[in-house]
Parts: sequence; C-alpha cells; structure tokens
Amino acid sequence: MVSATNVDATAVNTIGWLSAGEWTIVVPVYQRQYRWDIGACEQLLSDIRAVADLDDRRMHFLGSVLSSTGRAGDGPELVLIDGQQRITTLMLLVAALQHTVRESDPAMADELARVLLAPGDDTATKLRPHAAWADVFESVVLGRRGADAAARESRFDDNYAFFRSQVAADEAAHIWRGLQKLEHVAITLGAGANAQQIFESLNSTGEPLRDHELIHNYVLMGLSHAEQREIETEYWLPIEQNTGDSIGEFWRQYLVMTTGREVVVARGRGVYDTFRQVFPRLDIDDLRAHAAEWRDYSQIHRVLREPHLETDAAVSQQLRWLGTFGTAMHPLVMRAYRDWKSGGCDRDELIATLEHVQALLLRRSIVGPGTDRLVARLCRARDAGWDSLVAAISRITPSDERIRAALKYTELPHPAYVLGRLAGLDHVDGLDVERVFPAAPSDTWTGDGARAWSEYSEDEQNSARALGGTLGNLTLLESDLALRAFDASFPEKRRVYARSAIPLNEELALTESWSTAAVSERSAALGGRFVEIWPRPGTTLIDDDGLTPILDAVHRRGWPMGWEREWSYVEYRGEHWEVPDVKYLFNRIFKRLWADDRRAVTSYSDRRGGPVYAERAWNGQWDSLDEGTWLYMGWDSSYMLSAVQGVLEEAGIAPEVFVKYSYIGDAMNRVAGR
Repeated sequence: MVSATNVDATAVNTIGWLSAGEWTIVVPVYQRQYRWDIGACEQLLSDIRAVADLDDRRMHFLGSVLSSTGRAGDGPELVLIDGQQRITTLMLLVAALQHTVRESDPAMADELARVLLAPGDDTATKLRPHAAWADVFESVVLGRRGADAAARESRFDDNYAFFRSQVAADEAAHIWRGLQKLEHVAITLGAGANAQQIFESLNSTGEPLRDHELIHNYVLMGLSHAEQREIETEYWLPIEQNTGDSIGEFWRQYLVMTTGREVVVARGRGVYDTFRQVFPRLDIDDLRAHAAEWRDYSQIHRVLREPHLETDAAVSQQLRWLGTFGTAMHPLVMRAYRDWKSGGCDRDELIATLEHVQALLLRRSIVGPGTDRLVARLCRARDAGWDSLVAAISRITPSDERIRAALKYTELPHPAYVLGRLAGLDHVDGLDVERVFPAAPSDTWTGDGARAWSEYSEDEQNSARALGGTLGNLTLLESDLALRAFDASFPEKRRVYARSAIPLNEELALTESWSTAAVSERSAALGGRFVEIWPRPGTTLIDDDGLTPILDAVHRRGWPMGWEREWSYVEYRGEHWEVPDVKYLFNRIFKRLWADDRRAVTSYSDRRGGPVYAERAWNGQWDSLDEGTWLYMGWDSSYMLSAVQGVLEEAGIAPEVFVKYSYIGDAMNRVAGR
C-alpha cells in the first residue's frame, strides 16, 4: 500500500472532532461570507431529527471538510478551505441548544460548551469567521448580544433565532443525540499540497445529480443489498420504463398531486426536497407500499403521454385533446384517471373533468391571464369533492362575454384543435389551417372580384391584417386543397372550399365576398358555437382575472431583488388590502388573526415553534401583538410565507385569501420558472 504524504483524509465523528481539537478553526479572508438561509437550516435540523430516531448503527454523513494547519500566537489553527457553511451552521445550532438547556441541564450544557468554546478560553469561540463579522458571531454564540445589536443584524442572528425557536427544552436530548450521530471526512492538507486544486476537485464532480437521481439514491440508501435489488427490479425499473426521459417531470407532477402545492424546480433541488418532506422516513415495509403506488402512477403518466394506450375510445380521445395544452394539468388528471380505474369515480365524471380542464386552459389562453400555477389549487379542490372542483374551475374560467369579445380581435391559440372540434372532427391529421385573408396578400388579391388589395386604403389593409389570425378568418382544409387555396383570391378560394368535405367550409363556399365585416360576422357565429363546446362550468360569477390563492404564492429564497413590490394587492376574505410584500402580509395576517382567531395563531405557533412568543428571547426584529406577546419578524421571505399559509390553514380560511402579482412579481415568477 502506498500512502499519501501531503493529504490526510479521515472519517470522523463531527461533534467529537469539534470537541476534541486543541485548535481554533479559522475561516480565511478569501472565503465567501456566511450565506446559509433558514431553508437550509430547516433541512439540516430535519436530517438531525431523522438520524436521532434511528438505531445506533445509523449515522448521517455531512460530506467532507477540507482544512490546512497553521499556528497563530501560541495555539494551533485549522484553516477552513471548504466546509465553513456547514460548520458555522452547526455551531449556531449547538449554541441555540446550549442556551436552551444551560439552566435545566447543566451537564449537557457543559458538553455543548466544549464544542463551542476555544480551548482554554471560555470568552472566545472555537470557530473564528471573517474579521468583519467575528464580533457578531461571537456575541451570538456566547449569548452576549447587546442593546445596539439591531444595527448589526446578520444571518448568524436569523439562523440562531430559527434554531432557538425550533428546539424546545424537552427535545434537547433528542437533538443532542442526532448531533452526535453526524459524521464527515476530515481532509487535512500538508505543506506541499495544492489547496486550490484539491478544493476544485472536491467541488467539480462532473454533472450534478438531477432530482430523480437524488430520489433514487434516497429511496435505496440504507437498505440491504437484497432489499435494494427488490425495490430496483419490482418498482424503480418499471417507473423508469413508464416515464422515460420525462421521469423528472413525473416526480414533480406526482408531488403536486400529492401535496396540493406547486413544486418549484428552478435553481435548486425543489422536487427532491419536496419528496423528502413528503417521505421523511422509508423503512422497507412502508417503502414497498409507497413504491407500488409510484409504479401505478407512472403507468398512468405513460397513458397521459401516449393516449392510444387507453382502450376506452372516448377517454383516449379526451386525453389526445388535452395533450394540445401540454402537461401542466397532469397532476389533476392522474388522480382523476386512477379514481376512474379503481372505481372511485365513474367514466362520465372523468370525461367531464377533462372537458372542463380543456375549456379552462383554452379560454384563459384566449383572454390572456395565463395558465401557470393553476393545477395545485384544482388538486386541492378535487380532494374536497366534485362540487368544489367545479366551483374552483368556474372561478378561474373567463366568462362567455369575455370570450366572445376576445375571439373577434385576438389571434386564435391552438387553431387546428379549435377548428377541428368546431367541425366535429375526431382528429385533424392531413388537414392544414387556412387563412381566408392571406398573411401577405399580393397587390392583385381581391375579396370580391372587383377591388384589388392595392386599392384598399391603409386603414383597410391594417384592419384585415389585424384580423388575419382570428377565429373568423381561419378554417381547416385538406392538405391538397390548402395548396390550391394558398394566397388565392377569395373567388377562387370559394371554389376550393366547395370541394372540401369539412363542414366549416360549406358556409365559406356560399359567401359572396370577403371583408373585415365578413370576418367579424363569422367570428360572432363561431363564437356562439365555441362557448357551447367549451362551456364555463358551474354558476360561480367570479372571474378572478389572475388572482393567485395564497397557498400557491411563490416561495423565494432569502430576499431577492424586487421583493418589496412583489404584489399589487391582497384579497383577504373579500377585503382589498394594499399589501406589496410578504413581510407586510406576515405582520398583518398575524395581527388580524390575533384579534379574530387567537386559538389558530396559538395552535400554529406552538406546533411550529413560532413566530409568536411570550418574550423577546433573542436579538432580532420583533413586533408586539399585545402586552406580553411578541411576533418575531426575523424570518426570511420563504419562512414568512410558509407561516402565513400555515396559520391561515389552521384558521380554515386559506381558500379565501388571494394575492395579485404586480408587474415586478410576474417578472420574478418568469425568472423563477426558468
């Protein structure tokens, strides 16, 4: 065996490594500032709780910590090259735990202090971050924040406050057990090692794992080899075969369906993180049951992508039509389809669901409020029953009046699908969309056989061009006939239309001349048939014009640019609130519910460890709810939004609260969706 001379890598117990060292851990000047947010802290705490529940053989691996050795004054130093974010966060958690138990459990507090304090100096911390923030970190960890601390609020304060709020004294021993089960690889460099090269090697491991690959590893990790082979063969391989290249999309759709919440996939591991929240523990018996369900839904996912696999002709047709609009509604349809197959709903209800969804998507595409972030709310509504689903779809489906007006002046989306259904056709294979007014008429083109296009006034030409893509100016033609009609004058087109077998062309063949008035007249006539084929369901009179339920509001990490003007307003149970951002809403919701439904606030806060407290127990931003009751205002934007959603659900009024995104908020959503 040949040994390395410049690198020493050893698997160590993390808490033992931190406690036993006679050195100070130093964050070098060139390292980035501390950046972990509350979301990352929440995941770390969840991992620690999970490993604490496992037997003594099961540990939690944190990765590697890369350092080099040195000396400062009389003492040795470990200079962190990689790992400062994790080590700093662990120190903040240990500090919060130590401060929680120092009165109730002095023995545990002493053990925790050995992790935190510099060797031989109980006035200094073992970890020393950037000089610019060292005093802040030290004052947080040592519990010495002064009255002027508000001027130096930091991520140290916020994350310490989060841990302090989430770990009660009666859970301290459980968290301490989890902390003691953390492991990492300690890599220490010798004098001849190239620190930068090793750092780049550790952080450049090729293509990062995708969400479904992380899920795969998470599912199988910790199983015996025989159990891994069973799960892989019986469940995972069929899931991969059913989903193919869309396996990542399948998991996102499954989780939206399961949680009734949107799952953000951009800039992070949103699908994987959500999966871990839904399935925090997977022993082999639970895993078999869950995996059987995943396999069943993957088969449904395949049918939705390949409707010809469905043997019921009417359902297969509906799925083909739905495919016109992409896959955004698959979470809702997967559940409805499975219920039909298992006898949970009848065929008529499934077909009605598919028709309602098509009408919703088509109408919104025509009017323009968009079709993003709709499906989660519909999944929640369907869980409440058929009537609830119909009401939810009706609320966000544009009215007949808006549709008839828009069809006259708006370019028709999905024209082949729309014209095909208006013509009563099952499919449009071999057919082309034909413009009666050509997209670019020649100078000799004529609509009546008398006036040429060159004789039209500029206003007449502009009006004709503006209506060129509207319903009234479009039809379907067999491909061979479409070649003959292309760019032909209307009198010649009439003769071509007369040879078509498609019903839409009968009236066109009988029309004497073609003009903007004829386009408008035909749009009105076809618009009447349109609202019959794609009706607005139910009797709900509200047409919400782009309001987003609070449960579907977009979560942001930290405080991104533009957060102060994210919303135009908020609708709270019929009230119009001029609330532009999540911090303002957080404050107003908790104050309003403190007055209206104190039980809901207390219940939510007790269960979640905040944000309402009987005292200001640490430094940060606070507001008073009443004498002796305080609202902590130091969370990040994502945690604040989660708290708003949670307390509204606790009060049973979340479905009655909506946000209207501003222009800035819409731009932020587009960036987040990339």
